[in-house]
Amino acid sequence: MATGNGQMASERVWDRFLTEQDRAHVASSTRRAKGFGDRPALLLIDMYRWVFGDKPEPLLESVKTWPGSCGLAGWRALPSIQELLAAARAAGIPIIHTTGADESAMRTWARGTRWSAEAEGDAAAQSRTRRKYDIIDEVAPLPGELVIRKSSPSAFWGSPIVGHLVDRQVDTILVGGETTSGCVRASVVDGCTYRFRMTVAEECVFDRHEATHAVELFTMHEKYADVLPLSDVLEYLRRFQSGQPALSERIAAVA
Repeated sequence: MATGNGQMASERVWDRFLTEQDRAHVASSTRRAKGFGDRPALLLIDMYRWVFGDKPEPLLESVKTWPGSCGLAGWRALPSIQELLAAARAAGIPIIHTTGADESAMRTWARGTRWSAEAEGDAAAQSRTRRKYDIIDEVAPLPGELVIRKSSPSAFWGSPIVGHLVDRQVDTILVGGETTSGCVRASVVDGCTYRFRMTVAEECVFDRHEATHAVELFTMHEKYADVLPLSDVLEYLRRFQSGQPALSERIAAVA
């Protein structure tokens, strides 16, 4: 894909899913980057056991014991997510984790896909059900980091997140977690609706389906957010930590 100066831009994860018409429209688009603001926060979405399982396994194997699994996609993204989380902690920005609500007390949006371990009469399956919304140890929240138990795809629906962010004068939300086509997209759209600058770290989100992962990243980048390489997000956090201004206030769009 050519940039305005005639050089070739790096291929994006969604490029191979675009039609010729899609590519032509993107090339002629006047899309402007949302840009980083001055007060970031990190939102890590649904990094819980249900999508990871207890060990890395290919998707079609892992779903036999963890029906909500994303297979190896989550495990591959995990080192990048840990790097983003470490940088956010070093920069001293607000960090928010989301996980699922207690389904014994509230029917959640995912009721159509709920898995009844009790129906199986299997003690191991029941144990997995009890642990399904436990945030995995690799990104476990620290004291002082907000944990939101949500009952809908969006981190914003029915939660105190907006008040929490406004109280801290946050204008930019950095996003990682899962699934790209589900709770990540829903949260990004709602965050954009509330006029936050939404930035998705590309290597830090994942999905169980490759096509929906790529296409939803494209949709978010075109409409609601900047989908950027993790290296760009880490550079922004380094500049924030050192008191330097955001990268020209409005970053150049990644083609």
